[in-house]
Amino acid sequence: MQILILSFFYKPDLSAGSFRTTALVESFKKNYPDVKVDIISTLPNRYSNYSETCKKIESDGNVTIYRADVSTRFSGILGQIISFFLFFVFTLKLIIGKKYNIIYATSSRLMTAFLGAVVSVFIKAPLYLDIRDIFIDTVEDVFPKKMTFLVLPFLSVIEKFTINKASIVNIVSKGFLPYFESKYKNKNYSFFTNGIDTIFLDQCNKNIGYKINDPVVIVYAGNFGDGQGLHKIVPQLAKKLEGRAVFQLIGNGGRKNELEKTLNDLNVNNVQILPPVNRSELLQYYDNADILFVHLNDYDAFKKVIPSKLFEYACYNKPIWGGLSGYVVDFIGEELDSTYVFRPCDLENAVKKFSEIDYSVSLREKFIHKYTRSNIMDSLANDIVRLDKIN
Repeated sequence: MQILILSFFYKPDLSAGSFRTTALVESFKKNYPDVKVDIISTLPNRYSNYSETCKKIESDGNVTIYRADVSTRFSGILGQIISFFLFFVFTLKLIIGKKYNIIYATSSRLMTAFLGAVVSVFIKAPLYLDIRDIFIDTVEDVFPKKMTFLVLPFLSVIEKFTINKASIVNIVSKGFLPYFESKYKNKNYSFFTNGIDTIFLDQCNKNIGYKINDPVVIVYAGNFGDGQGLHKIVPQLAKKLEGRAVFQLIGNGGRKNELEKTLNDLNVNNVQILPPVNRSELLQYYDNADILFVHLNDYDAFKKVIPSKLFEYACYNKPIWGGLSGYVVDFIGEELDSTYVFRPCDLENAVKKFSEIDYSVSLREKFIHKYTRSNIMDSLANDIVRLDKIN
């Protein structure tokens, strides 16, 4: 059997999609050594100030990785469009004359999923889609209204073609299900969420009874984009907690300049902005943290998601504090202890929840057992292979 995996991000790049696909490939290597897996991805490009050397073509046993160079001098939306176009052309050139039993595509911005559908048509192989976000929802909330008016009809056609072409659609959050079922009623849906990678599992039990810093250290690691909305809450929150807390924000993103400007305007001196780091270095920041922070902007699109950050935070016996709304609040209430949730972008509510934080956190054994990434990816790999038998 031969499987083609399409993932815009892959190791050593830093993103939820990269970590998820890497874990899936490790599962194929472990459980299906006779299955040939080709991965088409890109050279590291998630953050402009983070790079790691890797080969454009790399083989490891039954796995071959092809990485496209999608670098461009343009940034923002135009840069993303050009990068995807380069990835699209690279993929189509690469698949000419090849045969695969299954196409698997993982996508948060719809276009990699669309590419999977196009490849599926060319190769005449069944498509297994892994959907990590509802891109049309995000466009409606985040993009300027004039742009939304122009692109939504086009994106709707692409989404319809893509979802209808898929034999199975996996969604990482059950909060997505009402959206898809209302539009695509007769699809075969599966639910394999994000999970906890081995590098974080090693931290379990490590921090029981750790000493609290004074002032307390609050750590966030990830993107500084409009979706996270850090620029709308952290400067005001840090100013309010001056002398009581220090924020360490690790990452980069489209709203970094706005975040820095607001910090300067408010004369905030208890926020450190640090460049992206690899996961081994990240563990050191988490080890030193007293509170782990997460935030999603106050948009309807983000009321359906489960931030992947929660899964790695859960391994630490430390309180999680965040601005979240929608489905994830119910998910946390059912699954995750010692988490203090405030309304996104709500300063007073955030301060109130901060004052309620109890630093005595027990090991989240039930959650960790249920959401170990390797177990989830083993099940996903089994489901992908099963698709070949169905067809």
